[in-house]
Amino acid sequence: MTLRNLPKPFFVLAPMDDVTDTVFRQIISDCAPADVYFTEFVNVDGLQSAGREKLMPKLRFTDKERPLIAQVWGKNPENFYKTALLITELGFDGMDLNFGCPEKNVVRSGVCSAFILPENRDLAIEIIKACQRGLVDGAKIKNDQKSGGDNKNIFTPLPLSVKTRVGFNSVDLTWHELLLNQKLNMLTIHGRTRKQMSKVPADWEIIGQVRQLRDKISPATLIVGNGDVLSRSQGEALAKQHNLDGVMVGRGIFHDPFVFAHNESGVSPWDSMSKEAKIALYRKHVELFAKTWKNNERKLITLNKFCKIYINGFDGAKELREKLMVCTSADELLALL
Repeated sequence: MTLRNLPKPFFVLAPMDDVTDTVFRQIISDCAPADVYFTEFVNVDGLQSAGREKLMPKLRFTDKERPLIAQVWGKNPENFYKTALLITELGFDGMDLNFGCPEKNVVRSGVCSAFILPENRDLAIEIIKACQRGLVDGAKIKNDQKSGGDNKNIFTPLPLSVKTRVGFNSVDLTWHELLLNQKLNMLTIHGRTRKQMSKVPADWEIIGQVRQLRDKISPATLIVGNGDVLSRSQGEALAKQHNLDGVMVGRGIFHDPFVFAHNESGVSPWDSMSKEAKIALYRKHVELFAKTWKNNERKLITLNKFCKIYINGFDGAKELREKLMVCTSADELLALL
């Protein structure tokens, strides 16, 4: 499935570090699948170094998680180019640039949301162009391999997208105008500035203004809104109000793993699920985690982030979470569950 063939509005599971790994994406796919998935964000400079093997688990996936977009971040355009080749080779469905992470140390190094600053925009554009070249060259390599060099174009370049914010210290639509002039396939807007972090409500009116810019500058670019969406019906209403192509859900997934459920009632089954069903779903997650990360590629403590998702909303949940979160092995977790 290509981005152009997606339903409108389509729903996206946001990239979240140490959260949206292949295990969690598979769980969500079984509960109520998103229309598009993102990987965790992966550093291109690390991928193109001796440390690549440590980062490759972030790029592990199954066909259950499609269409899947690999989100990357970093500073060196040449490493972005090489990573575009790698992402194409690995069989992803798209590549996304993280131009929105607000974390202090990341910003201090001049990347992610720091690219919003005027002094860093030339490098941001250089990175976009490097990725576009890499995706074109990656498609050419796959065509040559598949067709035996007889110039049959079986593969087209993967789509390139950017996820960013509405500004750095304040709203700055000149940034989005610049991005739209790069003819991206998709642009995701988180409705807060870098300065605001997640401390204020997301501003969907500004996201709507970016969509209006899109109509004038790059009509083919899909616009996705992100920020504070806790239900499918809420996302659909926001998409309709601002004429958006898609809606991205991040922290909302922690409130409801069935947030993408699409049914006649428009209501997720999560709140009405029994204690036993919620515990069984966490057990399924732990079993898949243990099966997937047999060589300790992921630390067990990672599961604590998910514990409150499943072990919640029933009598005794708090006490059970406290016991689960001090377990030291998957076997101990499963025995307790």
